[in-house]
Amino acid sequence: MKLLKTITIFFSFLLSVYNVSSQQENRYLPLLHNAYNRPATLLNGNWKFVIDPYETGYRNHRNWTPFDQAESTKESAKPYYTDKQMKNRWDRIEYNFELSDEIAVPGDWNSQKEKLQYYEGSLWYRTKFDNELQEDKRLILYFGAANYQTDVYLNGVKVGQHLGGYDPFNFDITQLLKSKDNSLVVRVDNRREKNRVPNLTTDWWNYGGITRSVKLIEVPKTYIQDYAIQLDKDTPDSVKGYLQLGGDLKTQKVTIEIPEVKIKIEGMTNSEGNYEFDFSAKKLKKWYPKRPKLYDVTITSGTDKITDQIGFRTIEAKGDDILLNGKSIFLRGISLHEENPLRKGRAHSIEDATMLFGWAKELNCNFVRLAHYPHNENMPRLADQLGLLLWEEIPVYWGIDYENPVAFNQAKSQLETLVHRDKNRASVIVWSVANETPEVESRLIFLKKLKDIALAIDDTRFISAALERDEKSTANTVKIPDPFAVDVDMLACNEYIGWYSGLPARCSEVTWDLPSDKPFFVSEFGGGALYNYHGDKLTRWTEDYQKYLYEEQIKMLKKIPTLRGMTPWILADFRSPRRNLPIIQDGWNRKGLISDGGFKKDAFHVLKAYYDEMEKKYTYKVDN
Repeated sequence: MKLLKTITIFFSFLLSVYNVSSQQENRYLPLLHNAYNRPATLLNGNWKFVIDPYETGYRNHRNWTPFDQAESTKESAKPYYTDKQMKNRWDRIEYNFELSDEIAVPGDWNSQKEKLQYYEGSLWYRTKFDNELQEDKRLILYFGAANYQTDVYLNGVKVGQHLGGYDPFNFDITQLLKSKDNSLVVRVDNRREKNRVPNLTTDWWNYGGITRSVKLIEVPKTYIQDYAIQLDKDTPDSVKGYLQLGGDLKTQKVTIEIPEVKIKIEGMTNSEGNYEFDFSAKKLKKWYPKRPKLYDVTITSGTDKITDQIGFRTIEAKGDDILLNGKSIFLRGISLHEENPLRKGRAHSIEDATMLFGWAKELNCNFVRLAHYPHNENMPRLADQLGLLLWEEIPVYWGIDYENPVAFNQAKSQLETLVHRDKNRASVIVWSVANETPEVESRLIFLKKLKDIALAIDDTRFISAALERDEKSTANTVKIPDPFAVDVDMLACNEYIGWYSGLPARCSEVTWDLPSDKPFFVSEFGGGALYNYHGDKLTRWTEDYQKYLYEEQIKMLKKIPTLRGMTPWILADFRSPRRNLPIIQDGWNRKGLISDGGFKKDAFHVLKAYYDEMEKKYTYKVDN
């Protein structure tokens, strides 16, 4: 009953966070789970685009009302989403997709067009497609992500709107289809606003555009919408889960199979399309970083069938220890942004993921922090295969307006979508709800609500946040007085002793005063260095300074008895408009262990040597 209640609440919430009119409600669908593995028609490729900084094609310039929200729109207005074409020589249409330039989807606009490098505002996309849909099917239009406000139109009709720059969303477009020459127009607005999550200030590039794949997915009228299959937290020798049908939600026979171990479960969904199940896990081998065992799991209902690749493992905190499948583990990690530094743009492909995780594996990592927002689905899917554990988070970052219900709904939407999308990924062990957020009362209420939301969907993983520590340049004792520390399973903080506070030698003067009943994790430390810039170890921005800082940091952290892992900041240099020191930064945050050219800095090898040491210390036998 708890699972059913959670699913019902989730669906109700999703309907509330999409800004669609009553005419458009039937086009919104709760997120289709495992779109990753479903047969699909990719709409990726070159799309036409129009830059619209004054939102001429979106709003009435006299009263600032969006054309798609007006009771009536004059023909003379010609909103861009109507994709009008000149029919007579006297027609006045002040845009033309056919004559406009093209831009690649998926991809950010900043790295593709020099004139759009710093652009923040509205940009219109247009593509066309044909589709012969069978009568017993429905067609789902699926976006991996677009940053930030996305308005979608098909054949001149509003499909819906999505708010959030890093999470997937989808719509049912069945009723709007033509067999030929469908015009799909998408407006994307990446402006930073106070009520958005993140809001006005970040330390990463505000990439705009349709940054992940766009798909057309055919499903039956009644289809498998969502499911969870994982080891029971309280009884880990059994698997527990649920299946939720979408569409007509008729009672149907459903089957869950794991052919490799001859497991087959059959049942009937109830009148709301839900089926809950459990079965013995004794035949299943556990998923470990050194043996990332995945099983093909097949789910069938009516005329719908889907396969997923799922690993089974447990994660728990016991006192100050972290136990993976009941065995102590040290999280040898690194943080990374969803950016390809070589291509100098938003990462989105499996090739991007392979490169980034390949570097992490060279560092001898078994853990990666995907900062500071939900990354594309290639990342957790590949991590499952490679045996990399993951920290995933949402962009509740710095100066969020914690008392604004609009901001809360956007944070809530991104968290729920992330947890639902990745709840079956063995690699994911941490849901993080914040990074470096100021300690105010409204913020604590905000974060506690987010924690409850994540746990209502999935209570088998850690809840954490990158907290800030109480550390002054004149103090020698570091504490974490943040009241949210009580609510996390793994106590984590960002600390930059030796970079933002004193010099590296100060690490030897500092002691840590931490609770003894929770594992401690350092979510960030580090300092900037320009690749191949050398000097003495006290010359800032040199590789020598960064190397010295890492050496002193590691000496300091090794003294903390409850330390169970770290994700230094950061794997590779990344772009940031905040970083404006000429020659050294030039719009790049240089804290990477790897340069924007793909070259390893000296500190890379310092951290790797420490991880090699910790791997030997935390060896364990891989069993069933």
